[in-house]
Amino acid sequence: MHFLLMYELSADYLERRAAFRDRHLAVAWASAERGELLLGGALEAPADRAMLLFEADSAAVLEAFARADPYVNEGLVTHWEVRKWNTVVGDGAAQPVRPA
Repeated sequence: MHFLLMYELSADYLERRAAFRDRHLAVAWASAERGELLLGGALEAPADRAMLLFEADSAAVLEAFARADPYVNEGLVTHWEVRKWNTVVGDGAAQPVRPA
């Protein structure tokens, strides 16, 4: 199953992230190496949100990621939400649907 972890970022995210970036990236790359985190990054112009795409058996994987993320723990993320994403088109779709 695919899930999205959506972050709302603090107004001073760009100014403060350098202090926590290496720790955040270590958590993210460890998740990627386990095959959980597929893609992740901040949206641009403005940098007010970030999206992380996971492949996991349950939302608990994403919830554990967020709780371990220094960006969350240090207040750079002001709110986070996990949503199941029913992917239906593309080579990596979890539930492929083709036209009749």
